[in-house]
Amino acid sequence: MTQDAAARDPEPQDEAPQDRKHWTATTHDWTEDLDVEHLHTIQRAADVYGRGGRRHQILEIAAYANDEAESQGRRGMLLVRSWPNGWVSVADDGRGTDTRTDGNGQVIRKPVMATKDLRFFDDQDPPLLPDGLPRRGMSTVAAFSSLLIHENHRAEGSWVQRYRQGIPEAELREMAGRETSGTTVAFFSEAGEPFDLTDEDLEAFAWLTIRHSREP
Repeated sequence: MTQDAAARDPEPQDEAPQDRKHWTATTHDWTEDLDVEHLHTIQRAADVYGRGGRRHQILEIAAYANDEAESQGRRGMLLVRSWPNGWVSVADDGRGTDTRTDGNGQVIRKPVMATKDLRFFDDQDPPLLPDGLPRRGMSTVAAFSSLLIHENHRAEGSWVQRYRQGIPEAELREMAGRETSGTTVAFFSEAGEPFDLTDEDLEAFAWLTIRHSREP
């Protein structure tokens, strides 16, 4: 699958202004941390947004890692680990989810889990993921997960936040850093079959090398 220019998510090259109201909304609206009605829309239409089971949820996350790798002009690495009980971990080696500090000193991470992706969710002709289903955004993963943990490691710091059905359980929390940057999304999926990626999925993203580990 090839993502066109409209699907890329490059970070801005210039320092963002301190007022978040002026931050450019390339993929998500920075002024809105949580859109409950959007999450309820997803949950009420499970027959639409829940199609493809856990496999599709993993592909939704992988698509963001593919965007990131493409925006950097390099091949990225994605490690997918899945457990029989429904837990999945998806980790990439990108720059980490865009996280900024506003004029009040508040750390704000791009609200990819709890608000709509402006590029795809309402698009009448969204790009298709390798399973043949439309790409709608990371919020469709969060909305159908009883628990989701979003970690991001950047050059300037590392943060973690927990969500239940897409609703933040607590505030964004700073965590211990690591030597490399990247984003890890671990979630307990309530989606049904199919559960895992296919061999074809592993080769479907032009900018990713994907390794899938099925844990005991």
